[in-house]
Amino acid sequence: MADTESGPSAEELLRQLQVSDVLLGTLASLVQIGYAKLGEDDSGQARLAIEALRAVLPVLDGAAPADSIRDLRQATDNLQLAYASKVNDAPTTADETQEET
Repeated sequence: MADTESGPSAEELLRQLQVSDVLLGTLASLVQIGYAKLGEDDSGQARLAIEALRAVLPVLDGAAPADSIRDLRQATDNLQLAYASKVNDAPTTADETQEET
């Protein structure tokens, strides 16, 4: 069999690839990682994921399907709410000091 029957080459795939598709995939991964970091009590990394999402999402306006952007915005908002809830529920140093006495 000839190599041409095995499918498109890597070079052809790169030509077909859209930056917006890569960004959508990356942002979806950031949402998942953000939730995972919240579950691990790593609020700093969760916050970094949120800030990256908020910075890059506006760049995709008009360059990616509107429904995909809407879904990512909603996921980002939900992640922010989960982050805020987690941070607000965490005991502060003053609270911990009162519990010890």
